[in-house]
Amino acid sequence: MTRLSQVTERMRIASEAANRPLSDVRLLAVSKRQPLDKIRALAEEGQHAFGENYVDEALEKINQLQDLSLEWHFIGPIQSNKTRALAEHFDWVQSVDRLKVIRRLNDQRPAGLSPLNVLIQVNIDNEDQKAGCAVHELSQLAAAVEQHDRLKLRGIMAIPAPREEPQAQEQVFTALRSLFNGLVEQYSSVDTLSAGMSADLETAIAAGSTMVRIGTDLFGPRPD
Repeated sequence: MTRLSQVTERMRIASEAANRPLSDVRLLAVSKRQPLDKIRALAEEGQHAFGENYVDEALEKINQLQDLSLEWHFIGPIQSNKTRALAEHFDWVQSVDRLKVIRRLNDQRPAGLSPLNVLIQVNIDNEDQKAGCAVHELSQLAAAVEQHDRLKLRGIMAIPAPREEPQAQEQVFTALRSLFNGLVEQYSSVDTLSAGMSADLETAIAAGSTMVRIGTDLFGPRPD
């Protein structure tokens, strides 16, 4: 069984346990620092969406893998001087967390491309070392995205802090689901809750995540 098959099976079991169809949950392959041949091999197995954390590395990969027509997601912290590259080359930006970035992404999105899919990153645990907006800022940022015609609001992304107690882990994902449901009620375009990685995939799916972000379990260890 390939790594992709193993991850897909975990997703299937988790979805079944949560009484959800597997089709409700998308898999994003986190390909940062992975070589082109591994990305190409995974794409040939049927994986379509890939997530990158570093703009310059991602642009090289996007250029080298144009023949595969992949869907590229940016999931790392956003520097203001990199927004043009994001707007011009990515299909999704999952880590939007401030008004300045929203304005720049909209203004720099080429008119010939479809609107850029945007997720607002929420720093659900208020961790100093993590990007993302505070929970109380979410409503303002969502409204701002909605007002820009070159952007399309799709939902929320988060990276919850690891918790030893399963109940505590469940609670934070439940809180994320509540925030997501609030956006769904307000905006017809919202359909994506990007939450859950290798260690907490099952908990995330049980709580309603619609996209899980998996790296090492798909590719193996990153090269040094």
